[in-house]
Amino acid sequence: MRSVVAEADDGADAVLRAREDPGLDLAILDIAMPRRTGLQAARELSRLRPGLRILMLTMYDNEQYFFEALRAGASGYVPKSVADRDLVEACRAALRDEPFIYPGAGTTLIRTYLDRARTGDLPARPITEREEEILKLVAEGHTSKEIGDLLVISAKTVERHRANLLRKLGLRDRLELTRYAIRVGLIEP
Repeated sequence: MRSVVAEADDGADAVLRAREDPGLDLAILDIAMPRRTGLQAARELSRLRPGLRILMLTMYDNEQYFFEALRAGASGYVPKSVADRDLVEACRAALRDEPFIYPGAGTTLIRTYLDRARTGDLPARPITEREEEILKLVAEGHTSKEIGDLLVISAKTVERHRANLLRKLGLRDRLELTRYAIRVGLIEP
C-alpha cells in the first residue's frame, strides 16, 4: 500500500522534500508551480534522484508541455480535466516504470518522442535551463538581487542572463519577458 508522505507548496519545496526523503518513489508535479515550475523541478529531480518516477499534472493540454515534460524526466502527463478519472492509473503505471498519457492522446506521442530523443532529432530549446529559471523569477516580479539570492549567483550574473534572454527572444523589456513567460506557461496570468 502506497501513501502520501509529503506535500510541497512550490517546485523548490518539492525538490527539497524529495532530497530529504530517499524512500520517495513518485513525485506528482504541477507544471504551473510557484518559484520553480514543475518542469524545472522535474529536471532537477531527474538529475538528483534518477530512480524517482515523476508525473506531471497540468491544466495545459498541449503537445509543447507534453514533450517538455518528457524531456524533463516525467513518465506521465495528466491534464487536470481528466485527473479524477486517470490520476490513480497514471500513478500505478509510473510505479511499474511504464509511460502514461491520458487515453485521449494515445501512446503514439510517447513513442514518437522517445524515438526522436534516441536519435537526437529533437528541436533545440530556445533558452537554457538557467535562463528559464531567471525568466520565471523576473516574470514573478523579483529584483535582480532577489533572484541572485534565490539562485546563489550575483546580481550582475542575473543581469547578464536577462540581457541574453532579451536578445535570444527578440524582446525589449521586462514587460515583454513577462508576457512571454505567461505565453509559454512558466507563470499563470
